[in-house]
Amino acid sequence: MKTLTLSHALSILALSTGVALAQTSHGMDHSNMPMTDQQMEGAVHATATINEIGEGTANVSHGPIAEIGWPAMTMDLPVLENAEMMGEVSPGEEVTLMLVKGDDGMYAIAAIMPN
Repeated sequence: MKTLTLSHALSILALSTGVALAQTSHGMDHSNMPMTDQQMEGAVHATATINEIGEGTANVSHGPIAEIGWPAMTMDLPVLENAEMMGEVSPGEEVTLMLVKGDDGMYAIAAIMPN
């Protein structure tokens, strides 16, 4: 029977912690974003395909977003005036969206990062 040494256990813990943190932030650096603590705490990350980006809005197609109970759909989402664009994005590209809930209870895009 094989036993797990302390160093192996610590290595596994370190790797799993890194994966968990990466999943939480999805590789986005949120440190300079002008969001309230409440918005940042309630932020949701989702993978989507950009269909079109207009003035203050983006049409996206996304899979289910379990954290907020949304099924897969194509929809227009407002893009916050101070939204962070983390690279060039073109229609048809897969991206990670950071969605924040406004005071009106509606979600808006706070950041877009190409995948």
